Amino acid sequence: MKTVACIVQEGFAPFEFGLACEAFGLDRSADGVPSFDFRLVSPTPGLVASNLGFSITVDADLSFADEADLVVVTPIPRSSWGAVDERVCEVIRRAVARGAWVLTVCSGSFVVAASGVLDGRRGTTHWMYADTMRRMYPRIEVDPDVLFVQEGRIITSAGTAAGLDACLHLLRQEIGAELTNQIARRMVVPPQRDGGQAQFILNPLPAEASLSLAPVADWALENLHRELPVDELAHRAHMSPRTFARRFKADFGTTPAAWLARQRVIQAQRLLERTDWGLDRIAADCGFGSAAVLRQNFSRVLGISPAAYRARFACPEMADGDERMAAGADPLVAA
Repeated sequence: MKTVACIVQEGFAPFEFGLACEAFGLDRSADGVPSFDFRLVSPTPGLVASNLGFSITVDADLSFADEADLVVVTPIPRSSWGAVDERVCEVIRRAVARGAWVLTVCSGSFVVAASGVLDGRRGTTHWMYADTMRRMYPRIEVDPDVLFVQEGRIITSAGTAAGLDACLHLLRQEIGAELTNQIARRMVVPPQRDGGQAQFILNPLPAEASLSLAPVADWALENLHRELPVDELAHRAHMSPRTFARRFKADFGTTPAAWLARQRVIQAQRLLERTDWGLDRIAADCGFGSAAVLRQNFSRVLGISPAAYRARFACPEMADGDERMAAGADPLVAA
């Protein structure tokens, strides 16, 4: 991925627009992160008003979006959901047809939905608008309980900050986990959040939840090579296994087993990038037990084999069996 077109339309949401600029528009080459040719485009170039009373100047029309590797779609006002600019819809259809990435932030998913490319597929949007999307687009399987959905090379994201999760998810596939972690560190956000929108509806955490699980999660990340049964984690949290599992799902949005599996895959990504270890050693370090189990879980989560991932994202200057990587996954992932 080298070129990114961000579509800006009348009444755009500044924060969601800013997420795209932050994720793809900044020059981070000094940190070894590839830079993208990032351009703002609009169906009607010139002054484009935001929904907060100020405007920005967009000089380019939509033609650049027809050659971009990624087309980012930011939200438009609710009053425009039923009358999406057909020129934008055509750009999205052509992008999907030629195999480019299409990523939406928050209710930008309504723009992509209007193009028809999500018909018969899964998608998401802000939980407040999920029922509206179901009514307007009954052929889309709307999932209101996730931070983002990837269908092929179309990524739809949930409300506001979940757009950043979607951006980082795409970057992990294009530039690898290690460089994406660097971007996340610069933005002071976790490289990957588990869970879904259900965590943020009404109450972010149940009233009885505490921060007592954070030390347990940190300890687990440092001991991924072990089996880590729920009983052992519960014992460390001074809870019964049943109470621990309930609290963990409330706090992290997923089960302990699913969370551990994801952290093990992330650790495997980093080891594949930064070391020359064989798959058996990586599997042991990550707690998968065998190379076969590693391959199965890695391919299921990322849709690519460990060997293909290493061929694409290995950092030759770091492939020296760096023992520091054996300590566990990035602690930020536990946030």
